[in-house]
Amino acid sequence: MSLFPSVKTSEITFEDNPDFKILIPAHNEEIIIKTTLNSLLPQVKSPEQIIVVADNCSDQTAAIARQYKVTVLERQDDENRGKGYALDYGLNYLKNQSPNIIVLIDADCYITPDTIKKLVHKSSITQKPVQALYLLEKPENPSPKDLISALAFLVKNQVRSTGLSRLGLPCLLAGTGMAFPWQALEKISLASGNIVEDMQLGVDLALCGYSPIFCPDAQVTGILPQQSSAAKTQRTRWEHGHIQTILNQVPRLLKGSIVQRRFDLLALALELSVPPLSLLVMLLIGGIMITITAGLFGGSWLPSIILGVGGLCLISGILMGWAKFGRKEIPGFALLTIPFYLLWKIPIYFAFLVRPESQWVRTDRD
Repeated sequence: MSLFPSVKTSEITFEDNPDFKILIPAHNEEIIIKTTLNSLLPQVKSPEQIIVVADNCSDQTAAIARQYKVTVLERQDDENRGKGYALDYGLNYLKNQSPNIIVLIDADCYITPDTIKKLVHKSSITQKPVQALYLLEKPENPSPKDLISALAFLVKNQVRSTGLSRLGLPCLLAGTGMAFPWQALEKISLASGNIVEDMQLGVDLALCGYSPIFCPDAQVTGILPQQSSAAKTQRTRWEHGHIQTILNQVPRLLKGSIVQRRFDLLALALELSVPPLSLLVMLLIGGIMITITAGLFGGSWLPSIILGVGGLCLISGILMGWAKFGRKEIPGFALLTIPFYLLWKIPIYFAFLVRPESQWVRTDRD
């Protein structure tokens, strides 16, 4: 569905002028927070609409944010660390104000013009959580690994989310560029150290009747870390957190879809159950090798045929997604390096079996 031509949307105008606040959790973001605030300020009427939560900061994040006249909250808590706790702190501050819409933005993003207006508008009229298109920009001197990482991110956040949106199905939350009705956030708790708090948040809201929807016209961009150690730390947290969420939350969604008789929860469970793209390819290759071996020893060839067809569909989907959405930014030669990218990922997945990541770790900035 994502490969079909998009439908043009009309210009957005506010009739009710909904009250909204932008919440930015920030932990030692003095290097990048200027870029984030500079992209946000033209999209609000007053800087006070932006609340920066300087969470356990040991740098100049809070001081820099104050230079922009935004609201700055400082939080120090060595035991309860993580983005979830920072967001909860900001929401508690806003309880007496109860704005109609809350927009959550990470401190290391560039927000495309009119993105805030589009998110607030869609969340206001649907009364649902709304996820913007979140992409990662490759660094100045990208390695083949960076290019494939950007491609995998694009397939997950743009290709799959666009297809789900056109089918009228919910999407997963991506962690930044999200808008929520205030009453939706009142029904759940954000105070946790979950290493993929965005996925958990999306599941909790869906079970409460607020399944997230996708807004491809709104866009938020981050940057892939160029240092190898920082990239590995980031990917380990994302991949381990994703696998843990599959194991813990898919059963909840399946149960909820039966108890509440809701197809959207079933659709979200199926979307969440898709493992990270690299792991999916590895599992597919492993399954094909096992079934071929079984066939050579007299077993049925049917499993090999089924997996082979599935593999061709997966490869075709990736190539078509790249051709439509990523060809301008990701050169074709990078696709030839996918096998080496998979080899780089093997230790990450092996580490999950031995010592899975369980604590939130901030990615170092370049």
